[in-house]
Amino acid sequence: MFTVYIIFSSSKNMKYTGHTDNIERRLQEHNEGLLGRFTKNKGPWELKYTKEFNTRAEAMEYEKYLKTGKGRDFIKREIGI
Repeated sequence: MFTVYIIFSSSKNMKYTGHTDNIERRLQEHNEGLLGRFTKNKGPWELKYTKEFNTRAEAMEYEKYLKTGKGRDFIKREIGI
């Protein structure tokens, strides 16, 4: 299973959208600053949304959608960030 997730940092008022095959590990990596420059040193990160998919391709497609205008509108309307 693959999970599309949205995390939020209230200290920086920022959100990040990604996908993973292990959400617990990935959230820990974000909070420890082990991943990418976008989330490093901007935590603590809180998990706000997840959706599971059977394949990485499906997860990547949905992640891409969430980064479009309609996807950002969905995030504001349904998740409130």
